[in-house]
Amino acid sequence: MSLKERLLEDMKIAMRDKETLKKNAIQMVRSAVLQVEKDSKITLDDDSIIEIIAKEVKKRRDSLPDFEKSGRQDLIDNIKTEIDVLMLYLPEQLSEEELETIVKQAIQDTGASSPRDIGKIMQAVMPKVKGRADGRIINQIIKKILG
Repeated sequence: MSLKERLLEDMKIAMRDKETLKKNAIQMVRSAVLQVEKDSKITLDDDSIIEIIAKEVKKRRDSLPDFEKSGRQDLIDNIKTEIDVLMLYLPEQLSEEELETIVKQAIQDTGASSPRDIGKIMQAVMPKVKGRADGRIINQIIKKILG
């Protein structure tokens, strides 16, 4: 079953079980997928759908601090639930140790030696960890290693 079919089936189940947050999260991802397909006049494969889901998770994680500042616990809980739902469709996330290994290899491959080379390293690392790691975490690891 393709990821797109799985999203549709899970959305139907969430609607039947009256799980509104789950249904809404899946529906937002499905609309993003359909919009890209319509705009590009292509049918997305699972890897492309994973990229879209990762972007949706990133959007939600980025908005969390704003909601935490406002003290809206109900919205914070909703966003965290949506993130949890979307994470089910992403490949298993890499651990920090695995990411450090990939980053160190990329530093070696690119010949990077200072924090000015972060862009070069990110270009080398991101295709290898697509959908399995957040770019912000990778950036922090690079800064930690290059000091």
